[in-house]
Amino acid sequence: MSKYRQAVEQLSAAQKPAFGAPAYSRFINRPTGRRIAAAAYALGLTPNGVTAISAVLSVLGVAVLAFAPIAVYTGVAAAILFAVAYAFDSADGQLARLTGRGGPAGEWLDHTVDMGKTVLFHGAILFSLILHTTAVSPGLAALVIGFMAVNVVAFFAWLLVDLLRRINPDPASREASPTGHAPLLRSILRLPSDYGVLCWVLVLWGTPLFWWIYGLLFVANLVILLAALPVWFRQAKGITVT
Repeated sequence: MSKYRQAVEQLSAAQKPAFGAPAYSRFINRPTGRRIAAAAYALGLTPNGVTAISAVLSVLGVAVLAFAPIAVYTGVAAAILFAVAYAFDSADGQLARLTGRGGPAGEWLDHTVDMGKTVLFHGAILFSLILHTTAVSPGLAALVIGFMAVNVVAFFAWLLVDLLRRINPDPASREASPTGHAPLLRSILRLPSDYGVLCWVLVLWGTPLFWWIYGLLFVANLVILLAALPVWFRQAKGITVT
């Protein structure tokens, strides 16, 4: 148990900057992931092993959401699986920093799992509609596909500019990492873009309210993406790759 407590203390002192992190990730997912990472460290698990656990939990969530009846209890079960998987997703990176066993291959695996679960999450919703309803509304189908597209484009665009910035050999062109207090308002405003929020919306699965909240989240994510794309483009334009 002392190994676990020591790991928690070390992880608490070596967290990623909170600046810009959505509120759910900042106040719930990262602290939960810290505990999971500490437990994984005490058990001798590897970062890739924790990523694998996250992937398995996500696949189970997809299976429940896709094949179980459209009902609140299905949504609750799927939400729990997705949310726990998301916590493990935070834990793998923290465990990598704690053990010094991270690297490009681990990061590649982590992001590949992230992209897969994002596509399958929305895909499971659409598949469930096809499987359990007599006719899928074109409007609902367009909403699900649109939300999936927004999530994929946002993740890829952010990831690519981040990777380009890392391989830039000119330190002068790198943007300085924000320091100091992370504004609470910024975290709250970015809450709709947090995957954790999307997970817990599933507790409304099978009710009309689900589609209202899902639709509002789609609109919010679309607005955030449209605001972020010009910023990322300017950042990419300022990077010189050799």
